Amino acid sequence: MTELLMSLLALPKALLPALSGCVGTNRAPASVARQIAANDDVAAIGLWLAEYHDSPHTFRSYRKEAERLLLWATQVRGKPVSSLTREDVIAYEAFLIQPPATWCDDGLARRGEHRRLFVGPLAERSRRQALGILAGLFNYLVRAGYLAGSPFVLQRRRARRGTRRTIERYLDRALWEDVLRVVDGWPQDTARERQRYERVRWVLRFLYETALRAAEAAAAGESDFQHVRRRWWLHAVGKGGVEGMIPLSDSLMEDFARYRRFYGLPEVPSSDGKTPAILGIAGRPFPLTPTSVYQIVKDAFRRVADTLQEKDGAKAARVRRASTHWLRHTAATHQAEDGTPIHHIQQNLRHSSIGTTSIYIHAEEDARHASTTKTRHKATPSPGDAHD
Repeated sequence: MTELLMSLLALPKALLPALSGCVGTNRAPASVARQIAANDDVAAIGLWLAEYHDSPHTFRSYRKEAERLLLWATQVRGKPVSSLTREDVIAYEAFLIQPPATWCDDGLARRGEHRRLFVGPLAERSRRQALGILAGLFNYLVRAGYLAGSPFVLQRRRARRGTRRTIERYLDRALWEDVLRVVDGWPQDTARERQRYERVRWVLRFLYETALRAAEAAAAGESDFQHVRRRWWLHAVGKGGVEGMIPLSDSLMEDFARYRRFYGLPEVPSSDGKTPAILGIAGRPFPLTPTSVYQIVKDAFRRVADTLQEKDGAKAARVRRASTHWLRHTAATHQAEDGTPIHHIQQNLRHSSIGTTSIYIHAEEDARHASTTKTRHKATPSPGDAHD
C-alpha cells in the first residue's frame, strides 16, 4: 500500500517526522470519528487521488496540484500540509503567480523525484483551478476526519472580470447542419475511407446528442446503454465521479445500430457487453483514449472547414476552432432553443448548479436584443421626418 501511494505522488520515499503530518497542527482531534486509516499527509493525499483512478485526465491534473502543494509546504514553508493555515494559502497563491526560476528550470526532467513542476507563472484562470482542486482535497480530508478544518473555506469569492454570462463556443443550428452535410459528402470509395466516414459520422452524432466530454465518451461502453421502460438511456460518470442518466433518441440508437452493423456487431448493445461505444482504429474492440476522441473531432472539423472555406470564410473559421467541448456546448444550446426545461438540461449535462446551466440560455438575450432594437428603430425618425 505504501509503495502504491508513493507511486501516486512520485515523492521522496520518506519525509522527516516533523513534515510528514503525523502531528500536524490542523489534524482532527482524537474524538472525531475517522473514516480513513491514513495517518500521514502522503497517505491521506494518495487516498484522495485513488478516488479518481478511473478518470485518468482528472487523476493527472489533481496529482500535479497535490504534488506542487506538498513540495511547497515541506520545502518552502517548512511545515506539513496538515499544518497549513489561511496565511499559508495566501502565500501559496502568491507563489503560483511567480514561482522561482529553480521550479521552472528547463533542464529539470519531466518525470521523477527531481522534475520540473512549473513552466512559468500561472495565469489567473489556472490559479483559480489549482486552488479549487486543493480546496476539494482539504474538504475531503475534513470529511474523512483527518483534518480539523480547511484554510480554503475562508477564501473570498472574487468577481470574474470580463467573464461572459453566456457561452459562445457553440455551432448554431444551421452551421451544425452544414457540418453534417459536408461529412455526409466525404468520399467512400475505399475501405479506409468508409471506415473513417462511419466513425466520424457516429462520433459527431454521439457527442452532440449526449453532450459527453471527450473522456466520458472514450469511457462509454455498450453496457452503459440501458433500456428502461421501453426507452434508451446512457449511464455516464463525469467529473468528480458524478453519475447521470442521459436520454437517447430513437434516431441516435439507429445511428448506433448502423455503426455497429458496419463492423459486424449486433445492432442492439448488450447489457453485459464490453465493447466500447467508440471502437478503436479499424473497428478494433478496445477503447480509445480521450485524446484520440478529441483528435477525431478536431480532424473532422478541420476537413469540414477546408470545404466551407471556398464559400464562407467566417463559417470555416468558426468550425476550425470547434472541438469536442464545443459539441457539448452546442448540444446544450440547441436543447435550450428547443424549449427543453433548464432543470432537464442541468441533469443531462450533470451540472451541480443550475446557474452553470443557465449560460446556455441564449433565447432570452436574443429576444431582449430584438425588442430593444425594434423599439429603438420605431422611435428613430427617418431622414425625411421633421425634427423638433
